[in-house]
Amino acid sequence: MATLYTARQPRVGSVGGFGCGRRVPGASLPGERMGTRKKVHTFVRVKPTDDFAHEMIRYGDDKRSIDIHLKKDIRRGVVNNQQTDWSFKLDGVLHDASQDLVYETVAKDVVSQALDGYNGTIMCYGQTGAGKTYTMTGATENYKHRGILPRALQQVFRTIEERPTHAITVRVSYLEIYNESLFDLLSTLPYVGPSVTPMTIVENPQGVFIKGLSVHLTSQEEDAFSLLFEGETNRIIASHTMNKNSSRSHCIFTIYLEAHSRTLSEEKYITSKINLVDLAGSERLGKSGSEGRVLKEATCINKSLSFLEQAIIALGDQKRDHIPFRQCKLTHALKDSLGGNCNMVLVTNIYGEAAQLEETLSSLRFASRMKLVTTQPAINEKYDTERMVKNLEKELALLKQELAIHDSLTNRTFVTYDPMDEIQIAEINSQVRRYLEGTLDEIDIIDLRQIKEVFNQFRVVLSQQEQEVESTLRRKYTLIDRNDFAAISAVQKVGLVDVDGHLVGETEGQNFGLGVAPFSTKPGKKAKSKKTFKEPLRPDTPPSKPVAFEEFKNEQGSEINRIFKENKSILNERRKRASETTQRINAIKREIDVTKEALNFQKSLREKQGEYENKGLMIIDEEEFLLILKLKDLKKQYRSEYQDLRDLRAEIQYCQHLVDQCRHRLLMEFDIWYNESFVIPEDMQMALKPGSSIRPGMVPVNRIVSLMAVCVVLPASPQPAQAGGQGEDDQDKFSQLQQRVLPEGPDSISFYNAKVKTEQKHNYLKTMMGLQQAHRK
Repeated sequence: MATLYTARQPRVGSVGGFGCGRRVPGASLPGERMGTRKKVHTFVRVKPTDDFAHEMIRYGDDKRSIDIHLKKDIRRGVVNNQQTDWSFKLDGVLHDASQDLVYETVAKDVVSQALDGYNGTIMCYGQTGAGKTYTMTGATENYKHRGILPRALQQVFRTIEERPTHAITVRVSYLEIYNESLFDLLSTLPYVGPSVTPMTIVENPQGVFIKGLSVHLTSQEEDAFSLLFEGETNRIIASHTMNKNSSRSHCIFTIYLEAHSRTLSEEKYITSKINLVDLAGSERLGKSGSEGRVLKEATCINKSLSFLEQAIIALGDQKRDHIPFRQCKLTHALKDSLGGNCNMVLVTNIYGEAAQLEETLSSLRFASRMKLVTTQPAINEKYDTERMVKNLEKELALLKQELAIHDSLTNRTFVTYDPMDEIQIAEINSQVRRYLEGTLDEIDIIDLRQIKEVFNQFRVVLSQQEQEVESTLRRKYTLIDRNDFAAISAVQKVGLVDVDGHLVGETEGQNFGLGVAPFSTKPGKKAKSKKTFKEPLRPDTPPSKPVAFEEFKNEQGSEINRIFKENKSILNERRKRASETTQRINAIKREIDVTKEALNFQKSLREKQGEYENKGLMIIDEEEFLLILKLKDLKKQYRSEYQDLRDLRAEIQYCQHLVDQCRHRLLMEFDIWYNESFVIPEDMQMALKPGSSIRPGMVPVNRIVSLMAVCVVLPASPQPAQAGGQGEDDQDKFSQLQQRVLPEGPDSISFYNAKVKTEQKHNYLKTMMGLQQAHRK
């Protein structure tokens, strides 16, 4: 049998995606509570046939159930447990239903709520040739036979015209999954650039997206139909015994909606997506007679549909934690649509003939499993940052006016809300300096701006004091690097430094400018021992920090160290008690388990021997009664011990916090003491004595003589892009002719215009390709 395929153009695209996020609790279909979980709506559409199996397929009176009856196979013998009857509860059975009725029943509410901010998904599933593509797309040659997809586009644009208070943007994309590969059906458009990398499925917090899928803006109904027909011409189809035009791929047409209020004060806007999924049909290879490439395609289709059914079964099982979405591209792409926050509708297409009854049963089982899946529809609300900034600026101006009126009424006219000028900043700087010198007891606080400026001036004063100390040292002393041996040798020759590298002090009448020598070094005088207390001499090289830390804990930091040890001992004692309590709880738990086993054994023994009742009360023996009392006491002990353990854990957490605080304080005090005792130069110690403006720990050691520089690099501004377009005059004339002769009325004008434009384009491309081939020959 010959296999026919449509020509595929190179797949190109930009960045696009689809999927339903899980962000905000929302609403459901009419008649159901907002924000509550709901089950997927499932419908069955039966393909019309003259050979309908009335004895095997029956519908319920309410058109919401379908019963299947099979005759037993007599070849299995007398003992035959073969199941012969099945009953399926659905949301509706569509038999001999027109395209209008199918859309009104299945899709109208989903599309209507999508315009209110709810995501929606409509999926067609079934056996090959059962009418899935006809239900979803319809016959594009006839306006009356159009399917769900073109009717949904028409409803979207009709509703937009009825909502002048909102600016609604419509975008569309068309994805094809063929042999587990992703293709963009709109990549043949001339303004879509070529794609270097293959399309991939990407997940982010907003949902599932297709990287490389082009998304197209449509401002009118006719443009949307043109994109639909363009994608339809690029779909892969083939012919076999079950269907002359069988779709060989899964297709997902997505409509993206974004609605903004036309009033400037409304910064909130809503977004939504409608996924219209046309699945490829499952087929039995023995019936379809597929061979070669069609056989490979059928294998991929059946495999992906099997993975889809596995995902549906997992979603319907409330105990399942993992859902196998990534087994194939189809389930991964539909991850957020299946069990997400969207309105989900399934249309199962089946045959009504007896020869296809096994496939019909398989499709109905899939529909019943899908009905167990729950979703939670939610409105997708977002905020326009530009409008939000404008509204906040307007609100800020109004609040300033209200504050000004309030201050005038309460005689607080001296309060200002404008940035401070130089005079006010200078006054705050003066107050800060007088406060540090002790001549000012407190700084009067008027408003929040003044508080921020006071802290800023404290930083300024600190920085100025650091600079003053550094400049004083540089002006009074010559600073020599200890590693600069040439400079040290030079000053030794002059006599400013002795052989050991120590500075020589100035003698009386001799000014060397290098500090004051101790009394014992003055000429003509001998050192005398004094009984008075003498400060310890500073060592030439600072001791190691571990040694200094032990000394600090015994002297200056003894009080903090004592508190630290006490808190740590209390913490260890609580931990020990918690460990003992945990051991007792585990022992009680083991005893409870042993008692339960013994009690269960006694119960089973009583049941085997026979139970006795007296006035409706069960009679048990003494051993079982004692076990029940023991189990009750053990549970009481367990609860008591567990409560004690919880209290101990709370105390341990609090003690641990105290220990960490003491440790941090001890280390911080040690760092300050170590730096001021061994790191900061001796000549600077005068500035750190009590009564000076610089207090211990106020000046960081690494900022005493360090200078910093800041470099700022400004990015280059991007250049704007340009675009253009053109139109055709012949098409306008043809449109006017159509408006006069179309029998279906004005509603079908956009549909036929788009159809004619698509046909003209492809006829032109075929003609150009033929001319190029003739020219080459």
